[in-house]
Amino acid sequence: MTAATKPNPIVGQGTSLHQWQNSRQLAQLESIDILTLVPPGARAVIVAPHPDDEVLGCGGLLQLLAGAGRALQLISVTDGSASHPGSERWPVERLSVVRPQESAEALRRLGVPMHRLKWLRGGFSDTQVAAREEQLCAFIERHLRPNDVLFTTWSEDGHCDHEAVGRASIEAARRVGATCHELPVWTWHWADPEDAVVPWQRARKVLLTPEQVARKRHAVHAFASQLESDPEAGLGPVLAPYVLDRLLQPFEVVFL
Repeated sequence: MTAATKPNPIVGQGTSLHQWQNSRQLAQLESIDILTLVPPGARAVIVAPHPDDEVLGCGGLLQLLAGAGRALQLISVTDGSASHPGSERWPVERLSVVRPQESAEALRRLGVPMHRLKWLRGGFSDTQVAAREEQLCAFIERHLRPNDVLFTTWSEDGHCDHEAVGRASIEAARRVGATCHELPVWTWHWADPEDAVVPWQRARKVLLTPEQVARKRHAVHAFASQLESDPEAGLGPVLAPYVLDRLLQPFEVVFL
């Protein structure tokens, strides 16, 4: 089944926070120290399909890594300008400018030292990444070092861009001898908490303090374009409250 024919699992309100909080699989996950995944001297490379995925998927990780003084590189693959199809309030031209600005503000709110962050824009088309997956892989590869540790969206995350970016990142890391870990983002929406399709055997929790969760929440609220609805275009918010609830738990999950 191709990306074009694969059904979109991101519909409705999805799996509730209550279901996840009562998940046996999630409760049994071992925790891991992010600083053991990114040891001293290594650089953390975050590969985000859209502006906001770096915060939604690993806003806690970024706080921990920045606080420990780890070198950071962010690759924003697209500008996220296709998030509001048919919207006059949020046309492509506006979103292409606003969404990267929102990311910059969110990173500032997380406490990421912007003067030490190497931030690259991929320039790939939102929702069309899979069509240029090999070019993306080559782009990522050019900006990697052998001792880098990549964090990217899971290659089965349910959004076509997330999956293509996950696949391209894994392959780019393989080519240079770097390490790549995947992060669930939209998985929290569509997955059954006990479903074996989620690679629970590879999953680990990175525990966050209440202060770190609060800071991540504050950062997420920089994404005004994703939090607002557009009734005239028949569009609800991309990041509805029930979406944020699932992404602001006291931990983040990494697939090793």
